[in-house]
Amino acid sequence: MTDPRTMTTPDSGIAAPNTAAEGHSERRFEALVEPIEDYAIFLLDPHGHIVSWNRGAARIKGYQAHEIIGQHFSRFYTNEANGRRWPDHELEQAALHGRFNDEGWRVRKDGSMFWANVVITALRERDGSLSGFAKITRDLTAERRQVEALRLSEERFRLLVESVSDYAIFMLDPRGYVVSWNSGATNLKGYRPAEIVGQHFSVFYPPDDVAAGLPERELRRAADLGRVVSEGWRLRKDGSMFWANVTLTAVHDGHGRLTGFAKVTRDMTERRRTDELEHSSEQMKQFLAMLAHELRNPLAPVRNAVATMRLMDAPNPEIERAREMIDRQIAHLTRLVDDLLDVGRITSGKIELREAPLDLCEVVAHAIDAAQPFTSARGQHVCVQMPDSPLVMTGDHTRLVQVLQNLLHNASKFSPDGGRIVVNVRRAARAVQVQVRDEGRGLRPGTCEAIFGLFSQDRSMPGPMDNGLGIGLMLCRSLVELHGGTISAASDGPGKGSTFTIRLPFAREATPPAPPEPLAMESAGLAALADAGVPPLRVLVVDDNRDSADSLAMLLELKGHDVRVAYNAAQARDEVHGFAPDAAFIDIAMPEIDGYATLRALRALPTLSHTLFAAMTGFGQAADVALTRDAGFEMHLVKPVDATLFDEVLAVAAARRKR
Repeated sequence: MTDPRTMTTPDSGIAAPNTAAEGHSERRFEALVEPIEDYAIFLLDPHGHIVSWNRGAARIKGYQAHEIIGQHFSRFYTNEANGRRWPDHELEQAALHGRFNDEGWRVRKDGSMFWANVVITALRERDGSLSGFAKITRDLTAERRQVEALRLSEERFRLLVESVSDYAIFMLDPRGYVVSWNSGATNLKGYRPAEIVGQHFSVFYPPDDVAAGLPERELRRAADLGRVVSEGWRLRKDGSMFWANVTLTAVHDGHGRLTGFAKVTRDMTERRRTDELEHSSEQMKQFLAMLAHELRNPLAPVRNAVATMRLMDAPNPEIERAREMIDRQIAHLTRLVDDLLDVGRITSGKIELREAPLDLCEVVAHAIDAAQPFTSARGQHVCVQMPDSPLVMTGDHTRLVQVLQNLLHNASKFSPDGGRIVVNVRRAARAVQVQVRDEGRGLRPGTCEAIFGLFSQDRSMPGPMDNGLGIGLMLCRSLVELHGGTISAASDGPGKGSTFTIRLPFAREATPPAPPEPLAMESAGLAALADAGVPPLRVLVVDDNRDSADSLAMLLELKGHDVRVAYNAAQARDEVHGFAPDAAFIDIAMPEIDGYATLRALRALPTLSHTLFAAMTGFGQAADVALTRDAGFEMHLVKPVDATLFDEVLAVAAARRKR
């Protein structure tokens, strides 16, 4: 084949190369092209027939030179391409323009397909006549797969982003103008793509933030740091506001140039409201704890005074009735304070059961005893129906007594004077059933479930004005459900009484017992010790509330004890000089120097090494008990303290002194 680069025009003055030179040039060209394996390089005659074939062509297309030379190059094309005469079109374009580039599917000898990049170059003689074509083909199948995979990945990502409805995901250009918009952005912000693309993203910010330059500052921070996460109020199209969590990420090209920002926005309004409610709930629990403390403090001297009055003979029946009334009301107030604290514990999930095997019959008997002052004051009779044999189950004795006592108080409160209350206990299928029936005002239709709600009261029906806080039944349900049981209410209507039914499972696996109550100390049978009589002891009372301190001192002195009173830590140190108390009752929440510091100061005195120290406080939660125990107090008394508990503490102190 003549090398067109060696030809001259007749009048050029340059002699045409001889045949030997042409042959030498062709051999050099073939030697250069033949070893190349990454490219198929071959020549075509003007009609498209193959006239040369290199090693790369054999590797890529599968034909050996003797199999393909002389064949038309169209056999490398698909039937579809040949059907539209694409090979002829390629040659025509190459002849017309000198060069033709194309990419497309090609066919190997074995029929397999590959993606080819093709360059066809027209070859011409010196006189301009077409002498043939040079064709270079490269197999780009692997590259195409990568590009296609990237395209599919980008398409999937685009579809994924577009389908996300809970997040606004969109792109900004480097100046902050919106360039893309997903369906989540439409749902969240209210703009359709045609309305917002091309607008500056500052339209989402409240006017005050825009005036303060917040949008521009966020772009600068994202550009500097790469990524910025923030929260704040944002505006919707309709002008409403929502609390947004925003992630703004800078996007750079391969050369590190900033090309824009990706912005993801989530509506966190509900979470913010939840956080605010939780914060308010925590504040409410703290308030309830403080309220309980402040209510218990004034109740303490009143209860002490009543206990003192009990040690004296009443001059007339009227004084005796007044004393009993005061005692009942103190017990009622104390129960309300305890209920308030229990509500806080239940709503925060911090209430714990002290589970152990128990006899439900004993629980019922203790609950009736606890409610007896209330029912007796109104001349009501409690009729108990239960089996003779024990009903053994697993539960928290104190909490179950609390449940039944609450139901008995309700039954008494809403029943007439002299009425009858029935407590029926019986076995049921895999459970024990307890019913409390009264003959009182009953329940309106539709309220049997609502009455178990927090602060729920039925004020539409006539009844006693002292309706309480509306939390007793909510506590009952919560405590029963913690035991794995159920509680329900039923009534035939107004004026026909009510029936409350509790079902508790027999077989329950007991949880590890909780730490003992703060009064469980170094000896058992405290009540028995107290009943046996406590000898005169030396007692120190430290309380900044003078009425509380003085009333307790008066009560203990009437019992025959030698009592010293101090209203602060300094006075306490003075009082124990020459006076080594057997027991010391110390208030915790004292100003300047609290009860913990007072305890440390007194324990440092060698003369008080055998003194029994008891904390007195209006705070009675488990964390408060743990604090006093860790500080070194041996007992924790919650105000207002029942007078019998003072006797039990002193019984322990007397036993210690005797040893």
